[in-house]
Amino acid sequence: MNLFQLFKRAQPAPVAAAQKKRRINWDALLALAGPPKQAPEKRAVARYEPAPGVLPKTGAVLAQDATPYDYLNGCSFYGMALENGFPGYPYLAQLAQLPEYRKITCTIAEEMTRKWIKLRVVGEGDKTDKLEKLEAALTRHHVRDAFRKMAEHDGFFGRGQIYIDVRKPGGVAASEDDTELQTPLILSANKIKQGSLNGFRVVEPMWTYPGLYNSTNPLAPRYYKPSTWYVMGKTVHDSRFVMMISRPVPDMLKAAYSFGGISMSQLARPYIDNWLRTRDSVSDVIHSFSINGLATDLQTLLAPDLTGAGDILKRVQLFNQLRDNRGLMVTNKETEEFYQLNTPLSGLNELQAQAQEQMASVASIPLVKLLGITPNGLNASSDGEIRVFYDDIHAKQESLFRDPLKRVLDVIQLDEFGEIDPDITFEFEPLFQLSSLEMANQRKVEADTDTELIEGGVIDAAEARARLIADPNTPYTSLESADEVPADDLDAGEEGDQSDRVDTSRQGSARG
Repeated sequence: MNLFQLFKRAQPAPVAAAQKKRRINWDALLALAGPPKQAPEKRAVARYEPAPGVLPKTGAVLAQDATPYDYLNGCSFYGMALENGFPGYPYLAQLAQLPEYRKITCTIAEEMTRKWIKLRVVGEGDKTDKLEKLEAALTRHHVRDAFRKMAEHDGFFGRGQIYIDVRKPGGVAASEDDTELQTPLILSANKIKQGSLNGFRVVEPMWTYPGLYNSTNPLAPRYYKPSTWYVMGKTVHDSRFVMMISRPVPDMLKAAYSFGGISMSQLARPYIDNWLRTRDSVSDVIHSFSINGLATDLQTLLAPDLTGAGDILKRVQLFNQLRDNRGLMVTNKETEEFYQLNTPLSGLNELQAQAQEQMASVASIPLVKLLGITPNGLNASSDGEIRVFYDDIHAKQESLFRDPLKRVLDVIQLDEFGEIDPDITFEFEPLFQLSSLEMANQRKVEADTDTELIEGGVIDAAEARARLIADPNTPYTSLESADEVPADDLDAGEEGDQSDRVDTSRQGSARG
């Protein structure tokens, strides 16, 4: 080997030129992440537009709506614009498909009609026959079901309406005569003949729209109260409807809400949205509580001058196909590193339960009634919450059902008897029911009270027996009162010997 070759071998190897640092292709990463989420659009208060076909083709006025919507939408509350207008009946109908909205509204409607009413007579006189006929007519015309549906529409849409379907004196249904529909339905035997009632029809507010109303004189009795309604092209007088609006809006918003109220769905939507988001988030955390990561060279895979997007997708696809316990994870020893992060799951059940319980708070329904969640702890009971809930339901019955039911009952009386008996009225049945043990204890206390009153000479045994017979909550309603016992039986008992009288008294005690 010559000197030149030895010198060449002693020279250090040439250093490779440093690779130019490539820029990460962020556009490719954004394309993989997908489009950004849009914030929910806020609704402004605007004129309500009825569905096609509700208004007549000619002569209809859009409810004389003179509401200053620009001024209303420009108002603010602590610097925040109030943009929460009426969402519209199609949107509310879609919400009614979700179980959370249906559960709230249907629970209130069912409780308001579960025990229903009891007809009674004010004053003296036996009117048992009339009460029996009225009970049969209420059942035949499905009045309870109609009021339940009206309460459901009030919860879903903010307004419930029942149309009183009667026939004209000539026998033609009023719904077939446009002129008759526009006349008031007066509670008189001249207007409602015997046998002229067809029934009661529940109409969704989607198909109705207010007609004429007074919007200029707040002192007028019909101020912001429509006198007519448009029903799929027909003009119907307001007196032919019975209506339920449990959550009315201020006068300025009535036209925008189609003269209905705020629906329970609209009030509960923020709480239900929070519950649905929390439920999905908890489910996502549980589904992916363990996060697998792969540290790799993104600069090379996502370089602008290379087709990095396709390469990284193939690498991720291979990673996912081998990530379960049955596969073998393969990584590049030089440029990749596998790691795993586990998310703690403690406390998720409390957060999820708290979001779910908020739905019950806005609806004022106990958890055991709405969600079936019973209280925990020693001697825990929900009787107090149930009683408060029943008191609230009874208040709703009196304020929302009393007047419509009175009008329905008057129409049925005209149809059955040709007149309205002012002595016939009704009361709502109590909702709270005692258990068998509680009812037995109550009867024991009442029996002890009757014994003390009889011994004190305040009442006699016949009066105590009459009270016992008249109480429908006791098993002694089939007993005969002292006035109904035949005189011959009493005389026969007096003529017998002492032993016969003792046996008779024992038999009477056994019957009692």
